[in-house]
Amino acid sequence: MTPQHDPAPQACLAATDMVDSDHPAVREFAARHAQGATERERAVALYYAVRDQFRYDPYRIVLTPEGLRASQVLANGYGWCVPKAALMAAACRAVGIPARVGFADVRNHLSTERMRQSMTTDVFVWHGYTDVWIDGAWRKATPAFNIELCDRFGLMPLEFDGTGDSIYHPFDKAGNRHMEYLKQRGAWTDVPLAPMIEDFRAVYPNWLQGQTTASALAGGDFLADVAREVAR
Repeated sequence: MTPQHDPAPQACLAATDMVDSDHPAVREFAARHAQGATERERAVALYYAVRDQFRYDPYRIVLTPEGLRASQVLANGYGWCVPKAALMAAACRAVGIPARVGFADVRNHLSTERMRQSMTTDVFVWHGYTDVWIDGAWRKATPAFNIELCDRFGLMPLEFDGTGDSIYHPFDKAGNRHMEYLKQRGAWTDVPLAPMIEDFRAVYPNWLQGQTTASALAGGDFLADVAREVAR
């Protein structure tokens, strides 16, 4: 089934291939963490569970349905922005809160030497976040950077209270440029994998290994590389 672009809330409750809210592990995770008296409180609780229980790792990216599924983040214990956004959306859907996966192109000033050599740009296309339907409006939530990563590398953690959008800060704690939003791509019922792969191959010709969908960065240690960046 082709993912719907900018779907209405009622279309954002059913499980999809990668936002697999019907997976037993996703349902268990959602039931355990969706604590609160209101949908807003339950969505906020899920946000912090997804943000902080799964380590952000942009090196281990696999652009396949299996590599991007919400349930795979639970199995791995880590993820990058897109599968973590899929997990947030799936957990919300599992407890009856409409949610969809949203995307933007950003310029990320927190990169590593390994990333710069492989990607040859600091523009990240198809950065993933989650749109959650709360109190009659879509609210952006970005659960990618876990709290330990933020504390370790001087970033301000993204908070989410369900009343406004939670997107990356333009500056880090030291006042250095951190994130710039360049282009909003909208939101989908499921991860739009085909256009993502097409754009990744066009923008990052050295990033994908031949005709595979696995990142050339996969053998690296992201936390060690970022530590070296911060030490400079």
